[in-house]
Amino acid sequence: MGSSQSDGRTDAQSHEPLLRLLGLGVRAGNVLLGVDGLRTALQHDEVICVVLASDLSERAMEKVGRLAIGNGLPVLAGPDAATLGDRLGRPPVQAVGVKDRALADGVVRAARPWASGGTIG
Repeated sequence: MGSSQSDGRTDAQSHEPLLRLLGLGVRAGNVLLGVDGLRTALQHDEVICVVLASDLSERAMEKVGRLAIGNGLPVLAGPDAATLGDRLGRPPVQAVGVKDRALADGVVRAARPWASGGTIG
């Protein structure tokens, strides 16, 4: 399902706490899935933090990653898009936005900061 981590765990296993929280958020309507909807929400300051798939496309980074960073939001590393989508009941998902502050606090604690070669930009 996901790629293997250096410690032998899959993406889903190493991101389990994050995936559980995002799943709860999806069911509660507090999570936005996908680049286009997330970009619109970012433009309207409706998002508290963003989770990006480990295999995020350059186009998606241009559309949401840079905007989230420019807005000063926490940008977090998630599993690959296929794992993220599978666990959230969707096709592959490259970007997820959290709209609820309490949920975002838990997501920030459960995930690690995004790093793309050390920088975004």
